[in-house]
Amino acid sequence: MNTDIKHIAAIISAEINARPDQAAAAITLLDGGATVPFIARYRKEATGGLDDTQLRTLSERLSYLRDMDARRNTITSSIREQGKLTPELEEKIIAAATKAELEDIYLPYKPKRRTKAEIARERGLGGLAEAILANRSLVPADLALAYINDEVADVKAALEGARDIIAENFSENADLVGRLRNHMHEHAVLRARVVDGKQEEGAKFSDYFDHFERWSAVPSHRALAMLRGRNEEVLALDIEVDADDPSPMPPAVRMICNAYAIAHTLPGNLWLAEVAHWTWRVKLSLHLSLDLMRDLRERAEDAAIHVFGRNLKDLLLAAPAGSRPTMGLDPGIRTGVKVAVIDGTGKLLATSTVYPFQPRNDLRGAQAELSALIRQHRVELIAIGNGTASRETERMVADLLADISVSGPSSGSAPKPTKVIVSEAGASVYSASPAAAAEFPDLDVSLRGAVSIARRLQDPLAELVKIEPKSIGVGQYQHDVDQFRLARALDAVVEDAVNAVGVDLNTASAPLLARVSGLGASLAQAIVLHRDLNGPFSTRKELLKVARLGPRAFEQCAGFLRIADGAEPLDASAVHPEAYSVAKKIVAACGRDVRALMNDSAALKALDARLFTDERFGLPTVRDIIAELEKPGRDPRPSFRTASFADGVDDIKDLKPGMILEGTVTNVAAFGAFVDIGVHQDGLVHVSQLADRFIKDPHEVVKAGDVVKVRVVEIDVKRKRIGLSMSKDGGTTQPERRQPENTGQRAARNFKKPAPNKPVQEASSQGALGAALTEALRRK
Repeated sequence: MNTDIKHIAAIISAEINARPDQAAAAITLLDGGATVPFIARYRKEATGGLDDTQLRTLSERLSYLRDMDARRNTITSSIREQGKLTPELEEKIIAAATKAELEDIYLPYKPKRRTKAEIARERGLGGLAEAILANRSLVPADLALAYINDEVADVKAALEGARDIIAENFSENADLVGRLRNHMHEHAVLRARVVDGKQEEGAKFSDYFDHFERWSAVPSHRALAMLRGRNEEVLALDIEVDADDPSPMPPAVRMICNAYAIAHTLPGNLWLAEVAHWTWRVKLSLHLSLDLMRDLRERAEDAAIHVFGRNLKDLLLAAPAGSRPTMGLDPGIRTGVKVAVIDGTGKLLATSTVYPFQPRNDLRGAQAELSALIRQHRVELIAIGNGTASRETERMVADLLADISVSGPSSGSAPKPTKVIVSEAGASVYSASPAAAAEFPDLDVSLRGAVSIARRLQDPLAELVKIEPKSIGVGQYQHDVDQFRLARALDAVVEDAVNAVGVDLNTASAPLLARVSGLGASLAQAIVLHRDLNGPFSTRKELLKVARLGPRAFEQCAGFLRIADGAEPLDASAVHPEAYSVAKKIVAACGRDVRALMNDSAALKALDARLFTDERFGLPTVRDIIAELEKPGRDPRPSFRTASFADGVDDIKDLKPGMILEGTVTNVAAFGAFVDIGVHQDGLVHVSQLADRFIKDPHEVVKAGDVVKVRVVEIDVKRKRIGLSMSKDGGTTQPERRQPENTGQRAARNFKKPAPNKPVQEASSQGALGAALTEALRRK
């Protein structure tokens, strides 16, 4: 096994709760070009059954550790070229577990611009610094007299130069910096204050006008909110440590003193203690505070990206309404309601624009037009976008459906259409995209939005993949996080969702095919072009006739592509072509035709999977094949269900505390869930109100797309905030609810101040030194 793989596998395996050989096998497959969905589904024997979540984490960590190894090699080479690489130093570089630790070690050797310490050494003051450190009983000012020269004017200048040299040594001591960083991780406080004069302009950040809490405990949403407030110049943010420590020598300074045995009230120690104070205040605290602020942002971004990814996955895997004729309505007031009708396959049949609202107020004409389209195309579903004029449009459709009769001598009997409010997040982005222009070159941009709304009701996954994931709007502070990291994470979520469901090879759009394992945009376009020129694929093997689609790409994609009613029945299932021989052995053992055996759970469950294993395909694969034959091409998504909004509740002003309403979860954040109750403004169910028990993660209770019943708890019309509850007590008790004016007080209750008599290393000598130092500083 490659040494690099073995080393990295040992680290990652512990992080993903796997064995090193499992991690090593997955790394080898990834290095060979295999995708996460392919490995998770079709290489279980090799990885010991690692799932897609473990594999995604492994892939992320693999990238991080390889970047770190590259940096490790660069640092080692740099120090070696300087002639300063010792065996001990090389061991420390190899043992570094994080990039921060690696950079701490490299700091003394890192090429940098000319520093004050370097200038002091050039002036011959290195000897003075060494002399002060070597003999603490001597007075530094007396030692400095011997170092006055043409470049060093007096004792003060000499001591300042020696201070710069020693401070640089303190600041570049990797072990000391590591201990100080850990101390700050444990004890630092993030403090937010409002910038003078910004109170009114930054009212949305009022929760943080005077706020502090432990750095290590700041939740993602609060961290990103405060960082946004700072970026908008409303808030000032500071990292504080040991601010409440009453001792004359703060713990951080004491740690520096301990590292250099500065512990007694000798003249040299008093001076060195002042240098330690100065180094901490001017250099180390600033440097480490910047590190902590960066770490806070990265930690908050990680959590926000994770939440966005979970919400996106839930939305992509939301229940499809199915292949039914659908009308899409993109509501508007002045510009009218855009109408698009599609058939069960998503093909556009008709478009129109109606003007039921001001200024035309042609309600009768609009309803007549919609009624005619419903009759003509036997529409079964009406998807209404949830943007401006959504409730007004829904009311118009409800009145229409109450009067309409879709039965008639010419049309036969048909069910009355079902109206559904659909999120239109990202629909405008799709409408103006090159993909939409290529699909509907002669269609007005606004009408393309109505098509998208209709299609996303039929199949959310197939339509949403056409939109840049971050434009779908199910994240928290999504514009404040690293956009490259966000895009990479969300692309992985989309890839996993698409491959978990599977794709119909003969009907899928190019954007949907592009998300299939092993394909990408170029091969997806080639597949669509081949399909257009040669007609539908009859077998998966025909994919090999597509330009530039070779055996490697075929291996990665074939199992995720489905062909309904094709020449090979197994092509409609998730059984991979490479395992068809095993599937056919199973079929032969049952003495049935493959089509007759599919969906026959009784016959398949009676089989002993162990009888069909061989050198290539083990028990996990055989069990997957049997399960797939039981329910070929099964869709993992739930059954379709929609929320019913309350009549007469169309605006936030219509809400009253105590109302019981039905709504759809649109977004889940770390602090709760947002629910669309049909008033153009989502309400928030705080995490403390999601259930009658303690909830740490809102995803334990709800996910995006869920239909839930909520009780209105409070309404703030001015700030457009709606408080909801899903608990049985209706929100009368709110044990975890945060009151904005008490955020600092609440955070303060979490602090545990050090016990007054807690022993400290070298307490007596440090205490005396601290007292003497305080007096010296006071006199200055």
